[in-house]
This record gives sequence, structure tokens and C-alpha cells, in this order.
Amino acid sequence: MSLNEEPGGPESAPDVTIVLPCFNEQDHVVKEVERVCAAMDASHHSYELLAVDDASTDNTLALLREAEPLFPRLRVLAFGHNGGAGTVRRIGTRRARGRIVVWTDADMTYPNERIPELVDLLAANPDIDQVVGARTQESGTHRLLRVPMKWLIRKLAERLTNTRIPDLNSGLRAFRREVSLPYLRLLPPGFSCVTTITLAFLSNQHLVHYIPIDYAKRSGTSKFHFVRDAYRYLLQVLRMVMYFNPLKVLMPLALWLLGIGAAKFVFDQVRAPLYIPNNTIMLLTSGLIVATMALLADLIVRSRGGD
Repeated sequence: MSLNEEPGGPESAPDVTIVLPCFNEQDHVVKEVERVCAAMDASHHSYELLAVDDASTDNTLALLREAEPLFPRLRVLAFGHNGGAGTVRRIGTRRARGRIVVWTDADMTYPNERIPELVDLLAANPDIDQVVGARTQESGTHRLLRVPMKWLIRKLAERLTNTRIPDLNSGLRAFRREVSLPYLRLLPPGFSCVTTITLAFLSNQHLVHYIPIDYAKRSGTSKFHFVRDAYRYLLQVLRMVMYFNPLKVLMPLALWLLGIGAAKFVFDQVRAPLYIPNNTIMLLTSGLIVATMALLADLIVRSRGGD
């Protein structure tokens, strides 16, 4: 069954909008466009492919402009300066006309021929708000460092959201545009935007479904910088959980400080009655301060209402 309930015709909104960030992808961007369009043409869903050139310094934009007349469903948007993948996806989602938005990459890594499968899952299951392609293997630069780091961050996110997350930062996903709109302003400009949209949905009890996918070797040069992007990745996980559920982050720390401070206070009184060392006072005071911050942050979150 088609997602589009409006009357047919060229002016009708499509079922699906595929947002494709493009930055220096001249060697394969047309192949990716062909692959996406071929898959969607074979499906029963109407669609638009929104290819956004993020101020490429090669011939990516020129090739997209040449391809635009050849693919009736292709729309090309060009940025005046580089905004990052998160900015592309945020603006692309806001400009999308489809009720379902698909995010993917233009570097030949994701099996974009399976996009209709993700859309079909959303169409058949009204309770599901997002479908994520969970990669079955890791492929890319700094693999020996990326795998354990991403595993640790994913486990932290699972702990903080009380949800199993097979792949926290997959770039291939489909979701309901209307559900995503309140969270678009939270998207950072970089790669961690995909993590943000996952955590935003999970933190607000939107059902996220995962399907296993293969992940191919990247075509072209990777834009991932391990130290910088891993730091931003971890920071964004903590930021998102703080935004939706600050007690999960702050209260355990406060209880640990108070517990250690209380135990040390008892030890100090046994060793030297009526004497309280400065470090014991600091532990107890720090615990109280963090606990107070946690409660105030939780009150602010609850008072926001609409998120």
C-alpha cells in the first residue's frame, strides 16, 4: 500500500524523500544516483531524490547538474559553503516533501538498493517510527581504534537509554518526517547527527526497528577524523541523554560522591572523632551540588513539555 494518500499527479507530494549528502564524490556520485533511482523506480512508492552538494571542491556539483535532466525524480541543491553532513540532513529533511525521509550516503558503502525495504517496513507497521540499517561489519579507516571506541560508546548509549542498539551511528535509515521535525534543531553539523536522531527517537519512546545490512568499502577519501569525530561522538551521546533524561547521567555520579563521602566520614570519625578532613567535606559537598544540578535539570526537561 502506498504511503501517499493524496490524489495522484505530478504535483502531488511523493511518498518518500531520499536525502543524499554529497561532498567531493565526483568519481561515484552518478553511480549512486543511478542505484537509488533504479531501486525506487522498481518499488511501488513515489519518491524524490534530494542530492545536496555541500560546497564540493571537485566536479560533484557539475555532474549532478548534468544528471538532473536524466533522472526526473532528482532534485539538486547546492550549498554556498560547507555545512557538514548534519546540516545537509537537517535542511534536506525540512525541505523534504515526502512523508517518509531516508538518509543515506553517496560513497557506495550502504546498500541503497535496499531503501524500498526500509520504506516498506514503515508502511506496513504504523507503530514503527524509524528503521535503521544495522551494519554487520565495520569497514573504514582506523578500524582497530574505531571498533572498540564505537562499542564502548554504543554500550554507554544503551545503558543510558535502557534500549538495545545494534548500530548507533548507521548512515542508512528511514523515518517518519512528521515525527522527526521537533528534533531537527538538535542535530549537530557533523557525523554524529545520525546518533542524535537515534537517541532522540529512543528517548521519547518512538519505536526504532533495526535490520542487518552489509557495509562496503568506501569509494574515495574518508572525511572521518578519528580523534576529533570520536570525541564529538561521545560528547553528543552524553549531550542527548542530558537533554532528555539528565538524571541518568548526573544522579549516579552524585550518589557515588555522596556514598564515598559518607563512608570516608565514618572512617574519619573512627580514626579521629570530631575531626572532618577537607577532602571529606569536598566529597559530600560535591555530591550534594551534582544531585541538586540533576534535580534542577530534570525539572527543566519536564517543564519543556513539547519535546
